[in-house]
Amino acid sequence: MKQDGRKLDHKALEAIRVIAVRRVTEDGEAPSEVMDSLGLCRTSIYPWLRLQRKKGQAGLLMKKASGPRPKLTEAQGRQVRRWIAGKDPRQYGFEFGLWTRQIVSQLIQEKFGVALQLTAVGRLLARLGVTPQKPLRRAYERDPKAVQAWLEQTYPRLRRRAKQRGATIFFLDEAGFSSEPNLGRTYGLKGQTPVVKTTGQRQKVSAISAVSATGKFWSQVYTGMLNATRFVSFLKAFRRGGRGVVFLVVDGHPSHRAKAVATYVAACGGDLELHFLPPYAPDLNPDEFVWQHAKTNGVAKKPLMKNESLRARVESDLSNIQANPRLVRAFFSAPSVVYARD
Repeated sequence: MKQDGRKLDHKALEAIRVIAVRRVTEDGEAPSEVMDSLGLCRTSIYPWLRLQRKKGQAGLLMKKASGPRPKLTEAQGRQVRRWIAGKDPRQYGFEFGLWTRQIVSQLIQEKFGVALQLTAVGRLLARLGVTPQKPLRRAYERDPKAVQAWLEQTYPRLRRRAKQRGATIFFLDEAGFSSEPNLGRTYGLKGQTPVVKTTGQRQKVSAISAVSATGKFWSQVYTGMLNATRFVSFLKAFRRGGRGVVFLVVDGHPSHRAKAVATYVAACGGDLELHFLPPYAPDLNPDEFVWQHAKTNGVAKKPLMKNESLRARVESDLSNIQANPRLVRAFFSAPSVVYARD
């Protein structure tokens, strides 16, 4: 009984072609005998023999199908990449501020007159090295020149002064915590939204912390608003750790710039200096990543139990960070620009 060679996989059929042709051309066997022994149709071998005479053994080897011809040229693909990289769909007249495959498809249709399905757009973006990512926020008020000056002039100068004086540079920041954060993802049956039990008591606390590139860490948890009086009390508590000369880098919060704070810093006799980051540049403060770590790995993943205190949980999480200098040092590699280690 003859077998249908079309049902064989490509690799097996390639091997049969090579063996069959070799038995005819090198061993002198009759084509009909060769095909009978292989259980294949006799006439199938003749196209193989013609390919062998025309192209040699290479003509018998399996070839990968080229697939459909791309609708966009390589140059057009590179243009799509330039449209997306570092730009916003609103710059091209779209209302939505985040890139989607649908928007990219519409833009290609408008610019090139080429219609692409969403799956084709996804393959194109993957080939161009454009991947879905969660964007960072940047304020319109941010001054790129001030950021560049901080990175290239102000901070290097601050590091040199700190080295000369034997000072430690700390970055300080504040953040708020809630007992009702957005929960992280979990698994569940399709169509059945999972339920996670947590406390129904609404709790809110704030925390202040400071980090150094050498892994030093300080924090306090508090409730209520931050003002100049409270910030001065935090500075006093921070200095009680016997930290020597400290250059403290902070943002432009009004409590940081208050006269009462400046008066207290002046009374420290040079053992404490405040230095201010450029406005609207939180990514330059490694302490921001303390809050990102604490929130991502805190109540967002481990919801509060019944009658559990949010304050106690946050204090525990911050204590765990303090006990891990390697983690604290890693926060200085997290910003888009890596700060040099002290």
